[in-house]
Amino acid sequence: MIGFGPHLMVDGYEGNYEVLASVEAITEFLDMLPKEIGMTKIMPPYVFKYDGGDKPEDWGISGFVIIAESHISIHTFPEKGYFSIDIFSCKDFDMDKALNIIKEYFGTDKLEIRTTSRGTEFPRDIGMAASITNAQRNRLI
Repeated sequence: MIGFGPHLMVDGYEGNYEVLASVEAITEFLDMLPKEIGMTKIMPPYVFKYDGGDKPEDWGISGFVIIAESHISIHTFPEKGYFSIDIFSCKDFDMDKALNIIKEYFGTDKLEIRTTSRGTEFPRDIGMAASITNAQRNRLI
């Protein structure tokens, strides 16, 4: 197998204001999600409130949790009902399950979903890495 892993990017609209505005709710979400999708949390979630700076209406909650497989991050904009979530992993996971959890937790079906494969040339197997490297070297000779 070659490639580092999947990256699920979710933009949510019309999310539940109370959840989007709560440091505690976002912390709970980041604390619960890794286990639910078969990941291994290696640190507690780090979550904080941002005041919006020059645009007070852009205040929100941001947070992330480092997992053995990579990370999960979230940014919320409660006044706009918007949130963005990234789930990046070095192993496959049940994206449909993750999306269903997100829909239920944030109280919206209005999601914009993108997926990509990260590190498509990342060699997972040292034997395969050696064969790729040798093939490239042979082309140079």
